[in-house]
Amino acid sequence: MCGARPSLGRGRCTQRGRSLFLSPSHLGAPCRTQRLTSRLSELRNKVTPRSRHAEEHAAHQRERTNMPAVSKGDGMRGLAVFISDIRNCKSKEAEVKRINKELANIRSKFKGDKALDGYSKKKYVCKLLFIFLLGHDIDFGHMEAVNLLSSNKYTEKQIGYLFISVLVNSNSDLIRLINNGIKNDLTSRNPTYMNLALHCIANVGSREMAEAFASQIPSILVAGDTMDSVKQSAALCLLRLNRTSPDLVPMGEWTARVVHLLNDQHLGVVTAAASLITTLAQKSPEDFKTSISLAVARLSRIVTSASIDLQDYTYYFVAAPWLSVKLLRLLQCYTPPEDAALRSRLTECLETILNKAQEPPKSKKVQHSNAKNAVLFEAIALIIHHDSEPTLLVRACNQLGQFLQHRETNLRYLALESMCTLASSEFSHEAVKTHIDTVINALKTERDVSVRQRAVDLLYAMCDRSNSKQIVAEMLSYLENADYSIREEIVLKVAILAEKYAVDYTWYVDTILNLIRMAGDHVSEEVWYRVIQIVINRDEVQGYAAKTVFEALQAPACHENLVKVGGYILGEFGNLIAGDSRSSPLVQFDLLHSKFHLCSVPTRALLLSAYIKFINLFPEVKTTIQEVLRSDSQLRNADVELQQRAIEYLRLSCIASTDILATVLEEMPPFPERESSILAKLKKKKGPGILPDIDDARWNGNGNGSVEHSESAEGLNKSSPSLMADLLPTNRPRPASSSPTMLSAGTMGSAHPFTDLLNLNSAPSAGASLLVDVLSDGFSPASLDVSDENFSRFVCKNNGVIFENQLLQIGLKSEYRQNLGRIYVFFGNKTSTQFLSFSSSLNIHAKAVDPTVEGGAQLQQIVNIECVSDFTDAPVLDIQFRYGGALQNIAVKLPVMLNKFFQPTEMTSQDFFQRWKQLGVPQQEVQTIFKAKHPMDTDVTNAKILGFGVALLDGVDPNPTNFVGSGVIHTKSTQVGCLLRLEPNGQAEMYRLTLRTSRESVSQRLCDLLSDQF
Repeated sequence: MCGARPSLGRGRCTQRGRSLFLSPSHLGAPCRTQRLTSRLSELRNKVTPRSRHAEEHAAHQRERTNMPAVSKGDGMRGLAVFISDIRNCKSKEAEVKRINKELANIRSKFKGDKALDGYSKKKYVCKLLFIFLLGHDIDFGHMEAVNLLSSNKYTEKQIGYLFISVLVNSNSDLIRLINNGIKNDLTSRNPTYMNLALHCIANVGSREMAEAFASQIPSILVAGDTMDSVKQSAALCLLRLNRTSPDLVPMGEWTARVVHLLNDQHLGVVTAAASLITTLAQKSPEDFKTSISLAVARLSRIVTSASIDLQDYTYYFVAAPWLSVKLLRLLQCYTPPEDAALRSRLTECLETILNKAQEPPKSKKVQHSNAKNAVLFEAIALIIHHDSEPTLLVRACNQLGQFLQHRETNLRYLALESMCTLASSEFSHEAVKTHIDTVINALKTERDVSVRQRAVDLLYAMCDRSNSKQIVAEMLSYLENADYSIREEIVLKVAILAEKYAVDYTWYVDTILNLIRMAGDHVSEEVWYRVIQIVINRDEVQGYAAKTVFEALQAPACHENLVKVGGYILGEFGNLIAGDSRSSPLVQFDLLHSKFHLCSVPTRALLLSAYIKFINLFPEVKTTIQEVLRSDSQLRNADVELQQRAIEYLRLSCIASTDILATVLEEMPPFPERESSILAKLKKKKGPGILPDIDDARWNGNGNGSVEHSESAEGLNKSSPSLMADLLPTNRPRPASSSPTMLSAGTMGSAHPFTDLLNLNSAPSAGASLLVDVLSDGFSPASLDVSDENFSRFVCKNNGVIFENQLLQIGLKSEYRQNLGRIYVFFGNKTSTQFLSFSSSLNIHAKAVDPTVEGGAQLQQIVNIECVSDFTDAPVLDIQFRYGGALQNIAVKLPVMLNKFFQPTEMTSQDFFQRWKQLGVPQQEVQTIFKAKHPMDTDVTNAKILGFGVALLDGVDPNPTNFVGSGVIHTKSTQVGCLLRLEPNGQAEMYRLTLRTSRESVSQRLCDLLSDQF
């Protein structure tokens, strides 16, 4: 077990029931792994007494490592007496008095004329160390501890290193002297002294020590004559320095040699080397790629061996569990092996681990199950990471499903956490769904709140259109009794699922109102804002929403968020239910006003706006509302906002004519389609990499969120955008997708003056249309010259002017989500003369535009897009019209590029480099070096990369001047992951752009698009 050493004598001191062990065996483990394995060795010896042969083996080990013998008379009686005095103190004051007396005595000894021998120095340094561990500051004795490093006695040198490891600051003036002592011990070739020195370097881990020894330690590690125990210490010491000062650990010839330590006969060396190689492989994967075959071979030998074959490294009948876990983690740094034989061998190893998990336990001890499950969960993590073997993924899911009802809370937690990741795999999603009843039961009966939270996460991850109603209902049911710490998160998830998988909007409205009723305090503004946006944008649900919210407000106690929603919706659509005497205008007003005095100032301001809307909708209640506005509580309100609203609304209702009032208080126009801010809030709350991604291939365009492929001509005039349309973002980086686009064109005339042409933030008019593939084989662009002058400007932006001449200006406003998009095309007549016979087409069957465009007016056309697979050519828009009797032909290339279908993906540094390594096939990478065309400004570069559609990842690249991004391109049939790295060279004014995607054609196209922007 990591080269456990025999005890070399122990000075034991206890203080108030606590023990302090000062022994070489305590220092003999520079990392937690060795301490654990030494402890495990002791535990095993308690279970199985050592035989005579084992004792002889231990003696042989001592002889091999040259560990010095410690005589019985080497104990420090003065230290034992001092500790005894401390233990016998009756009060804190007595203890402090005794410590101060001892400190004065030690100080006088150190300052005395008589030189102290090594034993005395060791004794007094031990006392100072003990006093420090009691919580008292020590400001002297450091030099004496440094002097002990030069001693030839092991116990004195050991105490010196212990004192330095615990008390010496990395910025101390003594660091140079300490480094000299360490250097002497490292070059002494005495394994005991070398171990002590390496332990000290690892424990201190300062940058100064890294600078001094980072180049020396690798040579010790790979030297042929280095003893096994020193190799272990050197590997773990180098690991520590790599974590504290990674830039100081050189990569050289030793990197190839350290990989072969995985073949070492000493499993302790292999364990230490596996930890080191895993960390280094994450930083430089190509340098350690050869470790894959060695790791698989070693893992295969471990999992197929009997426990007696690795007796010294078998822990409760589990062969080398720590080493197995480390090897499995190392393999997670790489993609599945390309070599078929190696891949088959790894698959056999993973199948063997899964098979062993099904075997009856060989021991009832908890240590046996812990070790066995540790290997199992790490194997499942590797299976999920590779995501390439459907059989293994399903088996892993079934194995985790058995743990969902295990009596061990930790196992239930880990099973739920792993299944959340499995739910995102297309191979195992259906298998995860089979455990829905077990997960729901865990949500209801589990005692541990953290396990319940993981159950909520899993339900969220496994949700799709087939089970959305059941999952949302269960989450709502649980919400009433949920812990307050996770209620807001549940509210956000229910709101997202209800909107995403709504079969009809009446169910969505009912769900959100139930949310507000059950957990109103935890319903953020984003949630009730969103339900209002959807109701206003959907004619078919407005009446139902008004009726439902009216009934909900009749409850004696209503949450303020419900009052806000009720005030807004009734103010806009109360007329839709006013025909019923039970919800007459006066009844609606009285109901809202009964809540007025119980609400906060912002809600009262909203209700005042609803009242003035009522005056426009229901003239019969005008007098009643004016009396409320005239009351002193309104006109003389202490809050200036409420006072101003009351006065202005009262004057408006008195002096404005009916027509003016109707114009000022007309119904709110539809909100611009944009991404729901609820998902962004949930991601912010959970943190990157934590939230399961439900926006994947399982949600395609064939459900409620689809754009219909067949509509009648009459349907083109209907204003009924789908749920997908409501989820299309307007002002955000485009989601990912890569496929030939399918476009549809619908038109709508506009009476706006030409000055409004570029008011791209105005609400778009809805127009459904036929979806036709314009980039298929039958598509032929117009023969006339195509204008693409401004095409490249739209690579990193969505809105602007795509074409302009002396007659016509064409503006675009675009929005994309996953593989769907919509472009609003605005045609502006810049002249004072009519355009006659005006037409705009994409060589598809589309509804004809208005043939006449008045001078100074604009016309709007809507183009719906679906990305079927990755593409290169953009569609061309043909415009024809007559101006002054002459026929005008214009062809404009629409800025529909592959990057428009990006979905930004947040990733941690570890996840990014793991994925980067997985995309290491040469065909998947495209790299180009080019001269900067524009000034090299960091903020502008950030904005362009974000506008390109990927997520900009901060703190991932070791070089802070580089830019790293990630995203997924969504097509109708597949998804293409993309990672990019942009390296600027300010002195040479050049860039190097590297893209890696899972498809070669996508890499090249994206590289061409992005490199042209800088």
